[in-house]
Amino acid sequence: MPDTDQAGIRSQALPLTGPASLDPLMERIGDAHYVLLGEASHGTADYYQVRDVLTRRLIEEKGFSFVAVEGDWPDCQSVHCSVVGAPGAPEDPGEVLAGFDRWPTWMWANTEVAAFARWLRRHNEQLPPERRVGFFGLDVYSLWESLHAVLAHLREHDPDRVRHALEAYRCFEPFDEEPQSYALATRYLPESCEPQVVSLLTELRRRAARTAVRDGSLAEFAARQNAEVLAGAESYYRAMLDSGPQSWNIRDHHMADTLDRLMEHHGPDAKAVVWEHNTHIGDARATDMADTGMVNVGQLVRERHMGKGVVLVGFGSHSGTVIAADAWGDVPRIMDVPPAHPGSLEDLLHQALPGERALFVFPHVQLQHPPAAGHGAWFHEEHGHRAIGVVYRPHGERVANYVPTVLAQRYDAFCYLDHSHALTPLHPLAAGNGEKQTWPVGV
Repeated sequence: MPDTDQAGIRSQALPLTGPASLDPLMERIGDAHYVLLGEASHGTADYYQVRDVLTRRLIEEKGFSFVAVEGDWPDCQSVHCSVVGAPGAPEDPGEVLAGFDRWPTWMWANTEVAAFARWLRRHNEQLPPERRVGFFGLDVYSLWESLHAVLAHLREHDPDRVRHALEAYRCFEPFDEEPQSYALATRYLPESCEPQVVSLLTELRRRAARTAVRDGSLAEFAARQNAEVLAGAESYYRAMLDSGPQSWNIRDHHMADTLDRLMEHHGPDAKAVVWEHNTHIGDARATDMADTGMVNVGQLVRERHMGKGVVLVGFGSHSGTVIAADAWGDVPRIMDVPPAHPGSLEDLLHQALPGERALFVFPHVQLQHPPAAGHGAWFHEEHGHRAIGVVYRPHGERVANYVPTVLAQRYDAFCYLDHSHALTPLHPLAAGNGEKQTWPVGV
């Protein structure tokens, strides 16, 4: 890399040393209602730690309403109940996180998330119930868990309408809670379970509309949301058998739609922090994802809500360690992350900032009209940007783990951590039943 490029990177790098060093990013966020915080892997402690520090500041200083993560709605609802002090919920949210059993458990059942959730519980204890900050899951995988939750809610609150849920349950029951088995069966059966799911969702939407005025409780919202998950999961599992972008797009549309519903539920002044992988929160239009017809949460949130302020923050590192597995459902382990591939974004930053941590805050840019090349043009050029999923094969990462990216168009800010470290799970690493991986390898 030419010395002029290294000098340009160093001149734009803001030292990332602690909470106060995030002041320029807090200023960039301003009055934005949507702040999406990424990660270059699901198994790196440093990304979670920086997100924790920034999110605490957003909650304390800017009044953010809730945290939404790349996790299952039912599991995260249990965490939410703990952090807001709901009656009967465990006092320690770490206890709830330790009970997560869907592979990859370490994504949320780790010491970093537990520390943040315990802080959030303490923070909320000082607030009236209506102002307490929530914790919610956006993802689409929990087909059976959400179906059971809908059944339980209707049996308790509206037994006359249990029939719709039972019809859906009986349709899925032969597949023994194996989504891949259901998806494969739809290739050979004359009908899927889609009609039963749509009927149930329609009924729950009607119920939600009827009860919205007189009951703003989470229980009614969660029942409708679990039906939305059920519908999204049924579509996702059928689509995942085909090559192409459809299953990815179903999943990210579902996550963006869930975020919209949460914002509506929290009212017109709501503000959301989102924690997801870079491949979900970084605008897909600034990567090669767009070339294959893929969209993602960051793109959809920008398209829908730029008027209310949207800030996307990416993360990356040059080398270190990570928790991941060799194959889907395998026992995860600590792996070495080799030095970034020559010519990649992470290699570029390492050459300029060896051993350092830095924050970059980019000027506002229109994707359709990028700035002309010139001083500082490195972040307007395309470079491979490393993405590690829950499945990782370091020896093959040159082919599978770099997303061509124009950095300042994909994100509004970027946190570079030259050397990073694997996170610590809450319970022993063990294999389990997982969902089918998504591009680019389980993110």
